[in-house]
Parts: sequence; structure tokens; C-alpha cells
Amino acid sequence: MRYRRYFVPGGCYFFTVVTENRQKILTLPSSYAFLQEAFDKVKQDRPFVLEALVILPDHLHCIWKLPPGDFDFSTRWRLIKTRFTKQYRSSGSSESQGKQFQKKNQNKVWQNRYWEHFLRDEDDYRNHIDYIHFNPVKHGYVQSPTEWPFSSFHNYVKSGLLPKN
Repeated sequence: MRYRRYFVPGGCYFFTVVTENRQKILTLPSSYAFLQEAFDKVKQDRPFVLEALVILPDHLHCIWKLPPGDFDFSTRWRLIKTRFTKQYRSSGSSESQGKQFQKKNQNKVWQNRYWEHFLRDEDDYRNHIDYIHFNPVKHGYVQSPTEWPFSSFHNYVKSGLLPKN
């Protein structure tokens, strides 16, 4: 079966990206910094608007708005994942993960695929924003989105788009 993605120039997309074997590495201080740097560099070279983001230890969810006429989110993800992986490996962080990282695919950091969903309308968009911001609560990491530091929730509160509670 061949997987087909839905490409819409200038579209708004929800993504889920997962680490290989669900390694809990993304919220480690160095990994978080590498991820931020990878997003910033790719956004500089291939612009997109990061509408919302949550980073959990083993996966992340985000919403991107692509520029008019541009539908190439696949290249952006490849570049982000590659840049993060190179930095992560060169830092020695993979060695600190112990036996969990010393599996058959020890050089893999990310699952090959990612989930993408084209956001059809404003309701779909708002529902996915809420899903992103509530995800740390859903997974039992915190009692409230306000407690999770790796989330765009705080930016939404600061800008008045969401209440703190």
C-alpha cells in the first residue's frame, strides 16, 4: 500500500513526530536546544509559521502554516530531523541514554514517518490547538497545561488568545 499525503499550497497542517522506539529524549535540556535550533534554521531557509507546538519526551505535535504557493512540508521535516539528529549524535547525548539507545537501530533517532493532517477550517484548527496544549495533561505529565514548559500554550496566554486556566 502506498501512503499518500495531501499537499495544499499555503496550507495549515497538524503534525505528530515520534522518536524511534519512543526514546524519551526530546525534553532533555540539550535535546530541547537542538530541536529549537533545528526549527529556527529550517524556518530561516524555508519559511513557515509555527502556529502551535508541544514537545513531550518521546514525541511532538505542532501546527504549521506554509507560505502561499508552497506545499513542501516534507523537505522541512527531513531537514529538521536531520539537523537535530546530527547535533544529538555529536553531543554524545545518545550515549547517555544507556541500554535503551543501544538497540538494533542505535543510530536512529526518529521514526521514519510522521502523521500529518490538513486543517480544513477554523473549528478543525481550534480543536487541534486545544489538543496540542492539553497533550501533556492527557499523558499524565502535568495536571494543567500551565505547568508544562515545552509548549506554545504560554505564548497563547501572553497574547490573550487563551485564558491561563
